[in-house]
Amino acid sequence: MSGFIEWSAIGNIIVVGLVFGAGLPALFALGVRALAGPGSHQDDGRVPLMRRVTAIACFAVIVVAVVGAIVYIAAGGH
Repeated sequence: MSGFIEWSAIGNIIVVGLVFGAGLPALFALGVRALAGPGSHQDDGRVPLMRRVTAIACFAVIVVAVVGAIVYIAAGGH
């Protein structure tokens, strides 16, 4: 029976599912936490530069992943 199971395909599905199903939402949460988490504002109300850069990097990776997925699907990707 195990001859009918493509273990490499199942492995690919699990890896892609973990990266896109759990990784991107976790990255989004990290970006939100960087902008609005505890200690994210200085005494004058501004967000420190490092936190802004972290949030922008997180959101940029998410945008690239979403746009890349749309392009892949639109191109007839299988």
